[in-house]
Parts: sequence; structure tokens; C-alpha cells
Amino acid sequence: MSLPTQHIAMLCRGLRIASKLHAQTSMPQKQFCGLRSVCSSAIENKPPIIESTEEYKFVERLIPPSRVPTPPKHEGRAPSGWSPPSEVPPTLPYMIRRSRMHNVPVYTDITNGSRKMTLLRKVEGDIWALERDVKEFLKQVTGKELPTQVNEVTMTLRVKGHFDQELKEWLLKKGF
Repeated sequence: MSLPTQHIAMLCRGLRIASKLHAQTSMPQKQFCGLRSVCSSAIENKPPIIESTEEYKFVERLIPPSRVPTPPKHEGRAPSGWSPPSEVPPTLPYMIRRSRMHNVPVYTDITNGSRKMTLLRKVEGDIWALERDVKEFLKQVTGKELPTQVNEVTMTLRVKGHFDQELKEWLLKKGF
């Protein structure tokens, strides 16, 4: 059985008034220690809270950074294989932003068990011009025209087959 909110509010108000009246009377409080709002003996025994800013440096190093720091400037490939973007973005009708880890956003995907796809994400601008350029490039690489799928809402381009390494190298050569 549930009580209407008005009844609950009235009960809470009545309990508050009763606790105030109890605090004003001279009755020993040990008789009512079962009531948390009335008993003050538990509150009196707690030590005071001390805030230490000096020891926060030990906690601070455990907190992960909110952003990945910008990579250092260098020419060519890093020992890990990572390559920095060009200083000036290419003058093309589309732009491909790097991922938050500063990598080229080209990924492979396997769906339905064996269907291999390459996914190109973070496309800005004319995605249809990018699709034409990708089709031309992959026709030179494979010798045949591969099926592609453009999603304008998520700004992604899917290509049938695994061509992630080829597309990453091609995008790096273009300056992305």
C-alpha cells in the first residue's frame, strides 16, 4: 500500500517537529539511540575531516589524462610506423580528420562471418568525390572496380575487401 505524496510530506514534517521537541526537552538521549536523526552520540565520536592538498599529487598520477597529448613534431615515419600529417592540409573537396589517437581512420571489418569490408571514417566535405577517388585508386591496385557504400549521415565510406594498408598509404601520400 503506497501513501500519497501529501501524506508522506506530512509525516516527514511531523518527524522533524518531534525531533526538534525532543532536542529541547531534558530527557536523557540514550533512551532513543535507535533513532539516527535523534541520537547524536554517533556524530560526536567521528574524527574531523582534514583535507590534504599535499598528498593529492599521488592521486593525480593515477587519474588517466582526459586527452591524448599532441605528438612531437618530426619528419617521416616514427619507429612505431606512425606518420604525422602534412603541415598544410591538401586542397581537395574532402577532408579526413585523424582519430583521437592521431591515426588515419581506416579500419577493417568482418561481418556475417566472412564478409570483409574496409571502413573509412571521419570524412568531412564532399564524400562522393572521395568515393570517386578511392574507386580510381583501388581500380589501379586491383584491376577491377570494387563495390562501395557511402553513408552521408555517419560520414563513412565502406569498400568491399580488406584494403586498409593500401588506403592508409594512399591517404598519407595525399597529406592526411
